[in-house]
Amino acid sequence: MHADLERLPPEFLDRLRRILPGSQGTAALDTFRRPPPTTFRANTLKTTGPEIREQLTAAGFQLEPVPWYREAFILRRGRLRELQETDAYRTGAIYVQGLSSMLPPLALQPEPQETVLDIAAAPGSKTTQLACLMQGRGRILANDNNRVRFFKLRANVLQQGAANVELAMLDGLAIGRQRPDHFDRVLADVPCSAEGRFQTAEPASYKFWKPAKIKEMVRKQKSLLYAGLLAVRPGGTLVYSTCTFAPEENEGVVDWALRKFAGRVALEPVRLECPNRLPGLLHWEKDAFDPSVRLTQRILPNDTMEGFYVARFRKTEPIATPAPDK
Repeated sequence: MHADLERLPPEFLDRLRRILPGSQGTAALDTFRRPPPTTFRANTLKTTGPEIREQLTAAGFQLEPVPWYREAFILRRGRLRELQETDAYRTGAIYVQGLSSMLPPLALQPEPQETVLDIAAAPGSKTTQLACLMQGRGRILANDNNRVRFFKLRANVLQQGAANVELAMLDGLAIGRQRPDHFDRVLADVPCSAEGRFQTAEPASYKFWKPAKIKEMVRKQKSLLYAGLLAVRPGGTLVYSTCTFAPEENEGVVDWALRKFAGRVALEPVRLECPNRLPGLLHWEKDAFDPSVRLTQRILPNDTMEGFYVARFRKTEPIATPAPDK
């Protein structure tokens, strides 16, 4: 093992080797040693992918198109700081965003004229992407209860020109209880232990990791998922996502919801076109998960993408409103 990988918490390394055994784990570990390239997407509320490619190529940048998302690009020549000095960046015609982060809105598949909730929205990357996918139509409620992050969310929504976005700074459960069975689609991209973003050169990315952190995140994730399932209408869709490898925060939370709300929610296949993905785990340590958890998707980290997890729910019946068991 490379010496710089030894900077990562030993218990995390042991867990990752069990989550992704063999060559998959080795490849994942290697991604922690090098920063991913800058990636971004065209803001189709203001421009198009071809226009942005032509404009930035003329300015001396080299862009690589992303095969599974025509509005996304990898910056192959040029630096992020130089990109941030362009008119395209300053006017909000592009949004710098990780490729894995673009997957949950694509999995949600919002339609123009629908009503959508982004329940943990800051800093706004997925909210503004949803607005693009909806062609600026319909209505998006973007919520975040962290005051500092909320103002970052607001600034990004304004810069991107996402006029169909309404902002809220509420506890997630409050939205679920105030607006049950209301939204056509809900995005629950929840806070997590962020293991997919670890970088050996950035100690702050893993400094606070510990097993207790995972348990803390699971409590928050269950609360937000419950709130989102309350808020989505019967027949509607909810996408749950994290940027972590931890099965407790991924398959474990999804399995909890399936058991807690049996007969009222079900999993649907996650339809993504990126090739670096695996079905969800069915077992972790002593836990066995519902067989339908195989319909969820783990995104394997590679040279351009971080580790991620995506699940897609269909709500079939209303859900009672008492707080869920933790």
